[in-house]
Amino acid sequence: MTLPEAPLARGTALAREELVRALDRAGGARPIAGNTITHHPDSAAALDGMLAAITAAHRWVHLENYIFRSDRTGRRFAAALIERARAGVRVRVLVDAFGSLGTSRRLWQDLRRAGVEVRAFHPILTTRPFEVFARDHRKLLVVDGDVAITGGLCIGDEWAGDERLNRRPWRDTMVTVCGPAADALDRAFARIWRRAGAPLPPDEFEVNPAPCGDATLRIVEGEPGAGRVYRAVQILAAAAVERLWITDAYLVAPPSLFASLVDAARDGVDVRLLVPGASDLPVLRNLTRVGYRDLLRAGIRVFEWRGPMLHAKTMLADHAWGRVGSSNLNVSSLLTNYELDVVADDAAFCRALAAQFRRDLAHSNEIVLRPRRGRLPARLVGTPAQPDSPPPARVPLRRRSRYELSVAAVVALRRVAGGLRRALASVVAAALLALGILLIVFPRVMSIVAAAAALWLALGFGLYAFQQRRGREADDDD
Repeated sequence: MTLPEAPLARGTALAREELVRALDRAGGARPIAGNTITHHPDSAAALDGMLAAITAAHRWVHLENYIFRSDRTGRRFAAALIERARAGVRVRVLVDAFGSLGTSRRLWQDLRRAGVEVRAFHPILTTRPFEVFARDHRKLLVVDGDVAITGGLCIGDEWAGDERLNRRPWRDTMVTVCGPAADALDRAFARIWRRAGAPLPPDEFEVNPAPCGDATLRIVEGEPGAGRVYRAVQILAAAAVERLWITDAYLVAPPSLFASLVDAARDGVDVRLLVPGASDLPVLRNLTRVGYRDLLRAGIRVFEWRGPMLHAKTMLADHAWGRVGSSNLNVSSLLTNYELDVVADDAAFCRALAAQFRRDLAHSNEIVLRPRRGRLPARLVGTPAQPDSPPPARVPLRRRSRYELSVAAVVALRRVAGGLRRALASVVAAALLALGILLIVFPRVMSIVAAAAALWLALGFGLYAFQQRRGREADDDD
């Protein structure tokens, strides 16, 4: 006799099915089964793994990165790519023109002479001014179409470290993907490669990797204006029931995402944020600190990494959903850049992410509010973190209605928007002050620079308008 399915089990299964459907639609991604996903939290070891994968390539190497430096690490990669190209392997390298602006021309020339095809994404001097702000922030290596490595790591000595100079590597996260999802990542490379020039040859789309594991992955491709990563993160934040652990290098959350984190914490979710204690971009670090007080009062635990730069971008929602990629939780990454994230529906991978998160917290300071005398606001203080200790006590909250949740979100949005306005006003004031000083000290030079910039923008916008008009006329003719 078969017992009827329990109503609770049916409800749980239905809720998960609805979550999966919402995540697929929000991220513009489909679930890809039959993969293995391997977590690499050691930046230097991840670089070595990428070099080993390049060395093992037989058919082609597709490398895409925001930063490709001409330092010792960059030269190691260049040597590996050159060796494969001379061995008859098709090697293609796509870098962002702005991110790799300081890379020496000689490195690119050496690669091209060896037969490597190199493209720069969205050159700075362009007739399409709107493209200047849309950068290729993705980090991806695909070898032979069946092995892919992606995450937040760029190619430079910062990530490799230097024992001779006692420089520790930046803390970053990469993942190796094997199986059908590797082919999906290769097709993601092909789409952005096409944006920078001619498409890949058809035979580089003929790979059909066999299943090699049981992890289900989703490849979320961020594009300017599409907001796919933003919507996927919002869905995961809204659906989390037990925990929401986030590591981010440049966290300046948009107001709606900020409100989602606050609401999750007030609803009893264990929300923890791990951010750099010292950043290569101090302005963004200061912006990150703007909303600390509101986060802490809502019950969110905030940790600052004590080591060298923390550059990882990961998210852990409950025990089944893990995200690793190139996207930082700020407006630039979520709305204006080309990004690439992997969302894994795999308990084993989530356990690995959780274990690394706890190890990172052990090397961090927890930010707490320390009351002061009189009417002075509480002071932000960093204390050695105790990851397994309970969060600061707060008044238990009953489950709120949708109306109460919407009110709380609006309040949180207004608070963070006010804080961001103050921080941005300070940055703008400093920039205008510096500009004014330069105009006073170097009036002739600055006038020439301003005139050149105005002429370039006028030419760019004029050509853009002309191209748009020709495109409309062609559509009308068709």
